[in-house]
Amino acid sequence: MYELYLFIAGDSPKSRQALANIQRLTEHHLAGRYTLTVVDIQQHPERAQEEGLIGVPMLLKKSPGLVRRLVGDLSDQERVLKALGLA
Repeated sequence: MYELYLFIAGDSPKSRQALANIQRLTEHHLAGRYTLTVVDIQQHPERAQEEGLIGVPMLLKKSPGLVRRLVGDLSDQERVLKALGLA
């Protein structure tokens, strides 16, 4: 089971794009095998500090395997799959 967190900053275009990209990718490659929690750092700034936020939007994969952080709008599917260990 993949445990994923997407950190966004409000309703910015980059945040919306990152959310759409990760939803599309996870439904196609991980259907039924993941949880995705979206964290808006404008509403929960403490979570950004807790998780070592390095940029926004940021995808955090907590499991399985090594913790991975990926910053950007997640439009590079090959890069995202590699970070998730699916490439």
